[in-house]
Amino acid sequence: MSSKLSLLALALALVAAPSFAQVTVADAWVRGTVATQSATGAFMNLTSPVDTALVSAASPVAGLVEVHAMSMDGGVMRMRAIPQLPLPAGKTVNLKPGGYHVMLMDLKGPLKEGETVPITLTFVGKDGKRTTQDVKVPVRALTAPAGMPHH
Repeated sequence: MSSKLSLLALALALVAAPSFAQVTVADAWVRGTVATQSATGAFMNLTSPVDTALVSAASPVAGLVEVHAMSMDGGVMRMRAIPQLPLPAGKTVNLKPGGYHVMLMDLKGPLKEGETVPITLTFVGKDGKRTTQDVKVPVRALTAPAGMPHH
C-alpha cells in the first residue's frame, strides 16, 4: 500500500512542478552610477520553462524597484512601470537598455563596477502562484557599452 501512496505523491509532485519551475536568469548586469545618481537599470535575459510573468522585483540597495518598459509615444521615448512582464514558455525575454528593464530607484548609495547587487525577482504562474528567485547581479562600469559580454 505504501508504494501506491509513494507513486501517488510522485504523480502529484510532477503535476504541481510546472507552477514552481525556476526561471533561468542569464547575462544579468546593473549599470554603475555616480555619487549624485539616484536611479539605474538592471538588465538580464529571462527564460521560463512554463508560461509565467515577472510581476515585481526588490533590492536592498534601492528604496523602490519596478519593472519598466520603454516605448515611443509621439516621437518621444517614454519609460513606464508595467504591472507584469509575460514570459512565454521556452522563449527568452531580453531586459536591455532601451527596452524592458528592472529600474532601481531611490538608491541608497552609488553602485561601483565590481560590486554585486542582490535582486529578488517575483514571478506569478498561470495558476496564480507566486514564486521568488534571488539573483546576485554584477555592476558594470557606468560607461560600459550595453552589449558588453558577461564575464
